[in-house]
Amino acid sequence: MSDLGPPRLVVIVGPTAIGKTALSLQVAQRVGGEIVSADSRQIYTGMEIGTAKATPCEQALVAHHLLDIVPPDGELTLAHFRLLADQAFRDIWARGHAPLLVGGTGQWVWALLEGWTVPEAPPDWDFRREMEARAQALGHLALHNELAASDPEAAARIDARNVRRVIRALEVQHVTGQPISSLQRKDPPDYDTLIIGLTMPREALYERIDARIDGMVAAGLAEEVRALLAHGYDAALPSMSGLGYRQMAQHLRGDVTLDEAVILIKRDTRRFVRQQYNWFRLSDPRIRWCDVTTWDPHVLIEWLASFVTQERP
Repeated sequence: MSDLGPPRLVVIVGPTAIGKTALSLQVAQRVGGEIVSADSRQIYTGMEIGTAKATPCEQALVAHHLLDIVPPDGELTLAHFRLLADQAFRDIWARGHAPLLVGGTGQWVWALLEGWTVPEAPPDWDFRREMEARAQALGHLALHNELAASDPEAAARIDARNVRRVIRALEVQHVTGQPISSLQRKDPPDYDTLIIGLTMPREALYERIDARIDGMVAAGLAEEVRALLAHGYDAALPSMSGLGYRQMAQHLRGDVTLDEAVILIKRDTRRFVRQQYNWFRLSDPRIRWCDVTTWDPHVLIEWLASFVTQERP
């Protein structure tokens, strides 16, 4: 590998339902690759339909990593994800294969590619519950204002509406006695990356999202959520707050009809897409954007293959 320079990593990013899985499977088969997931929802066991996880057939075609690694009531911290993903890359390179990092969780992707040093502060569940209760009683801005007072740098980076991230920043300071911003630094990894972003006109993407959600419902999304609840997984768990699961749990409690739940999933997924484009900006020069409505996938696949396999002078 040293004769070829640093190892190489293909990264495929983009919003939900854009076609990342399909492209990654084609590229992996072309270059002898293995897929490393950067999706914070696909880590959970028993959550297949709502997370659009690669099917058993797809996983049989290409080796996948970081799927189904914690139960729905478990947790994978960003720091632990970084360690697992980096180890997966190095194991794949050691086998002479090519890793492909694929996913739509922007925080996880950039934590890897920019080499964030993430504070290793264990969860303090009592503190979290206290902060969650305060957010419920006083509103999310109250917590964000508290963070801004003690760590303005972190507050400037974290959207006040992202209560979980605000609480985590407050928790790190509570556990370590230091602001989270003082514990975070960047140490870029020692490999070359080529980042491909998939996109399409927004209205066309929304139509694709609606069709995917209809397909999930037809495939048994409500039954999947019912089974999780029957196994004792509380609807308030972070894993169950994901798109599709929260709304279906509302339906199963009788709070909304099935049609209303589907409308909520579609609405919230559109909002999520806007958040994803905040992480993966079309103006970001590091990302080579491809409009999937006009591209030639075969040309793209060959280009990615040449990046992985071409010897350097």
